[in-house]
Amino acid sequence: MKNINIIFQSKEKPGSLKFASILVLILVCMSSCKKYLDIVPDNVATIDNAFTLRNEAQKYLFTCYSFLPKDGDPITNPGYMAGDEIWSNIEEREFISPSWRIARGNQNSDSPLMDMWNGLNQGGGGLYRAIRTCNIFLENVQDLSKVSDLKLDERQRWIAEVKFLKAYYNYLLLRMYGPIPIVDKNLDLDATQEEVRIKRMPFDQCVDYVSNLLDEAIPNLPVIITDRTNELGRITRPIALAIKAKLLLTAASPLFNGNSDYAGFRDKDGIALFNAVYDANKWVKAAEAAKAAITAAEGAGFKLYTFPGSQFKLSDTTTLQLTIRGSLTERVAQNPEHVWANSNSLAVFLQQVAMPRLMKGTDPIPVGVARQQLAPPIKIAEMFYTKNGVPINEDKTLDFSNRYSLRKAVKAERFYIKEGYTTARLNFDREPRFYADLAFDGATWYKYDSPSTSDENTFTVEAKSTQLAGANNFGWYNETGYFVKKVVDWNMTQSGSGATYRTYAWPEIRLADLYLMYAEAKNETLSSPSSEVYEYINRIRTRAGLQSIETSWTNYATNPTKYTTKDGMRSIVQQERLIEMAFEGSRFWDILRWKRAAEMFNQPITAWSVTQPDEQSYYRVRTVVNQNFVAPRDYLWPIRSYDLTVNPKLVQNPGW
Repeated sequence: MKNINIIFQSKEKPGSLKFASILVLILVCMSSCKKYLDIVPDNVATIDNAFTLRNEAQKYLFTCYSFLPKDGDPITNPGYMAGDEIWSNIEEREFISPSWRIARGNQNSDSPLMDMWNGLNQGGGGLYRAIRTCNIFLENVQDLSKVSDLKLDERQRWIAEVKFLKAYYNYLLLRMYGPIPIVDKNLDLDATQEEVRIKRMPFDQCVDYVSNLLDEAIPNLPVIITDRTNELGRITRPIALAIKAKLLLTAASPLFNGNSDYAGFRDKDGIALFNAVYDANKWVKAAEAAKAAITAAEGAGFKLYTFPGSQFKLSDTTTLQLTIRGSLTERVAQNPEHVWANSNSLAVFLQQVAMPRLMKGTDPIPVGVARQQLAPPIKIAEMFYTKNGVPINEDKTLDFSNRYSLRKAVKAERFYIKEGYTTARLNFDREPRFYADLAFDGATWYKYDSPSTSDENTFTVEAKSTQLAGANNFGWYNETGYFVKKVVDWNMTQSGSGATYRTYAWPEIRLADLYLMYAEAKNETLSSPSSEVYEYINRIRTRAGLQSIETSWTNYATNPTKYTTKDGMRSIVQQERLIEMAFEGSRFWDILRWKRAAEMFNQPITAWSVTQPDEQSYYRVRTVVNQNFVAPRDYLWPIRSYDLTVNPKLVQNPGW
């Protein structure tokens, strides 16, 4: 479980990833243990041998960890491209993303994409297989007659870790499928056919089950990792509390809390799988859980990241951008914001497909140094605030009604946009996170190997069709004219023959995420926002170089009292979350749980005319595709049709 702090030379993305597949839940329950021995390290001959000595049992512990999704890869992260945040080009050159095919309306029930239930179609190893593996571990390690050389305190910690993992895998299933079958213990090999046909449990009961598992795990988890050389990435108490907060926030959200669309959703025995009555107390529980997670994280030393400086002379503007980018990309050993950095998932390929070509000679053949395939639509660029910290359509001092017109950058803007360069008005007068997270035609892109050794006269993205980062290389081009700068570590270096990316463990939980969760939940428990709600949002805004909510809205917004109402603050919190968590795989799940997907995923995906060579033709808005999100069907993943045939007690999600 070591955190790998090394420098990677970029390589070609391997061909299609190969994952083991399994049958549906009923077959999982009926199969013998020996079927799964391929996942026990070192070819341990039997399950009994796997739990005779500490060293072998520890290998099985790490097997339980091995199912953690590799969310730092945009292909294997199920929510990274399933919504509207990132687009790509239709050629899919060495970048075949099933989740992006979901975004284009290709999800189905015969062979579901990103099928994490079974582990099919880029669904990883299958979460029910992961749960079964955890059950095997718990059954054996909880037996004090086994693993005789395992000390009691270490035994308790390992049990707690696997209870957490089991809870987390169930949470991921809940988030995708809603009500799920609960497999708390593996069935005996001689179980009857009736016993192995397990039903889906009502959603609220599933939430209680996962929450209770986390509560059982939390007391025996370490507060911090002391052996950072060997144990970074293993589960701690703040991590478990953070996932409990995420679980309860999801359960409190409109998709799962009083959703009338699911009022008639029942199993074959007539039992309702959702409670269609709104429960305000769910928000109270979510707020309490988020506050507990914050208290634990801050008590363990976690805090918002700030860039510590470098040997180079940098402007305050660039230093702030490196703070914002570093909150995601700075490696865990130097990053106090990463409450949970998943060392099972390293962000290497993600950086390659985000990176534009910035210098001559860096053609992506043969090492794929800068494929520039991740492309946020124009509406994502429009989502970020103005420099005054309010939405572009609410700023009374800046006019964005002509945002697609052209404007030339002046010297004072050179750390954002190349001096003298003409680009869209949309790209001017924006908040620091806009320039830290995104790049565009004319944008500056400072990194370690800057030719000037400073942020003066540094790299610039030039993205018209005849320019270096333009759409002129089959399949390796940017579809929209916006590039994802946020995910690329600033230590990335290029040469005429290749590139070096400094990798980092993917942060599953940042402290900023916890602050946002608490502000959202707390606002829902009140009749009007409190100073505490403002405080936790303002901590993030201050780090992002913005004034407080109160100051920004009072002085610059067309509706200066918006932040004083519960509904107004809900809108502010949601936009703040979409901005702060941009390009981290959060937006898709947030929009689903807010029950806003029918609104937001049915808007056209628009882009600049990237195949054009000059300013006037390039800066014409075009529609790439009109998305089609079908509600309520698309809010939940389909269960594979074959699973319903094998297990007649299962029912399909509505609309599928």
